[in-house]
Amino acid sequence: MSNIDDNKAVVAKFWEHFSNSDFDAALALMSDDATWWIAGTTDISGTYSKQEFEALAKGIGENTVDGIEVKLLRLTAEDDRVAAEAESNGELKNGKVYNNFYHLQHVVRDGRLTEIKEYLDTQHVQDVFGNA
Repeated sequence: MSNIDDNKAVVAKFWEHFSNSDFDAALALMSDDATWWIAGTTDISGTYSKQEFEALAKGIGENTVDGIEVKLLRLTAEDDRVAAEAESNGELKNGKVYNNFYHLQHVVRDGRLTEIKEYLDTQHVQDVFGNA
């Protein structure tokens, strides 16, 4: 298996764990100094450390009926970067449905995610989570 295939496997495994609300296993695939950036000016936009992202992910998970599934639709990789097109789906406890589409840029070094950039429909984020 090539390094590119290994990197794609790390990304796929991360989102599999995330979709199963197994955040500890997902976070174990991130380096300790990893950063997560979310586009826009929503309540959750900005740059997060690994610890800050953990709190965000677990907080969102606690507000859902059965977590948020993120389905990878297409992966493209070059060097240490893995780009993903993805779709999420999950129901919040308040009855709202979160169904968003993403372009995610992952940087993988030594088998761990070091940088993630998340581009998504920011209006949908605000509509669903703004008053969650």
